[in-house]
Amino acid sequence: MKEPNRTNKDLLGKGVQRMAIALIFMFISPAIIHSAFKNQDHPLYIPILILGLIGAVFAIFMAFRGLRTIMESMFGKKK
Repeated sequence: MKEPNRTNKDLLGKGVQRMAIALIFMFISPAIIHSAFKNQDHPLYIPILILGLIGAVFAIFMAFRGLRTIMESMFGKKK
Protein backbone atom coordinates (compact mmCIF):
# COMPACT_ATOMS: atom_id res chain seq x y z
CA MET A 1 0.00 0.00 0.00
CA LYS A 2 1.37 3.38 -1.01
CA GLU A 3 1.70 6.06 1.64
CA PRO A 4 -0.01 9.35 0.73
CA ASN A 5 2.18 12.36 0.01
CA ARG A 6 3.02 14.43 3.04
CA THR A 7 3.93 18.08 2.96
CA ASN A 8 7.61 18.73 3.55
CA LYS A 9 7.35 21.50 6.15
CA ASP A 10 10.98 22.64 5.81
CA LEU A 11 10.62 23.04 2.06
CA LEU A 12 7.26 24.77 2.52
CA GLY A 13 8.86 27.26 4.89
CA LYS A 14 11.59 27.99 2.36
CA GLY A 15 8.96 28.58 -0.34
CA VAL A 16 6.96 30.94 1.86
CA GLN A 17 10.15 32.81 2.70
CA ARG A 18 10.90 33.24 -1.00
CA MET A 19 7.36 34.48 -1.60
CA ALA A 20 7.79 37.02 1.22
CA ILE A 21 11.00 38.31 -0.38
CA ALA A 22 9.18 38.57 -3.71
CA LEU A 23 6.35 40.50 -2.06
CA ILE A 24 8.78 42.98 -0.53
CA PHE A 25 10.44 43.58 -3.89
CA MET A 26 7.02 43.87 -5.59
CA PHE A 27 6.35 46.95 -3.46
CA ILE A 28 9.83 48.47 -3.38
CA SER A 29 10.70 48.19 -7.08
CA PRO A 30 7.76 50.20 -8.49
CA ALA A 31 8.45 52.92 -5.91
CA ILE A 32 12.08 53.11 -7.05
CA ILE A 33 11.05 53.18 -10.73
CA HIS A 34 8.46 55.89 -10.04
CA SER A 35 11.05 57.93 -8.16
CA ALA A 36 13.46 57.62 -11.07
CA PHE A 37 10.84 58.82 -13.58
CA LYS A 38 9.92 61.78 -11.38
CA ASN A 39 13.56 62.96 -11.35
CA GLN A 40 14.59 62.52 -14.98
CA ASP A 41 16.83 65.59 -14.91
CA HIS A 42 18.90 64.20 -11.99
CA PRO A 43 22.34 62.77 -12.87
CA LEU A 44 21.54 59.46 -11.12
CA TYR A 45 18.35 58.91 -13.16
CA ILE A 46 19.70 55.97 -15.22
CA PRO A 47 21.35 54.04 -12.33
CA ILE A 48 18.23 54.39 -10.15
CA LEU A 49 16.00 53.27 -13.02
CA ILE A 50 18.23 50.27 -13.67
CA LEU A 51 18.17 49.41 -9.95
CA GLY A 52 14.36 49.50 -9.96
CA LEU A 53 14.12 47.34 -13.08
CA ILE A 54 16.55 44.78 -11.65
CA GLY A 55 14.46 44.69 -8.47
CA ALA A 56 11.28 44.12 -10.49
CA VAL A 57 12.85 41.25 -12.43
CA PHE A 58 14.15 39.79 -9.16
CA ALA A 59 10.63 39.97 -7.66
CA ILE A 60 9.19 38.00 -10.58
CA PHE A 61 12.02 35.47 -10.39
CA MET A 62 11.56 34.95 -6.65
CA ALA A 63 7.78 34.60 -7.02
CA PHE A 64 8.17 31.80 -9.58
CA ARG A 65 10.90 30.18 -7.52
CA GLY A 66 8.78 30.37 -4.36
CA LEU A 67 5.72 28.91 -6.07
CA ARG A 68 7.79 26.07 -7.48
CA THR A 69 9.27 25.34 -4.06
CA ILE A 70 5.83 25.33 -2.43
CA MET A 71 4.50 22.97 -5.10
CA GLU A 72 7.49 20.65 -4.59
CA SER A 73 6.86 20.62 -0.84
CA MET A 74 3.26 19.52 -1.34
CA PHE A 75 3.50 17.16 -4.29
CA GLY A 76 7.14 16.06 -4.34
CA LYS A 77 9.78 16.47 -7.03
CA LYS A 78 8.81 16.20 -10.67
CA LYS A 79 10.17 12.99 -12.19
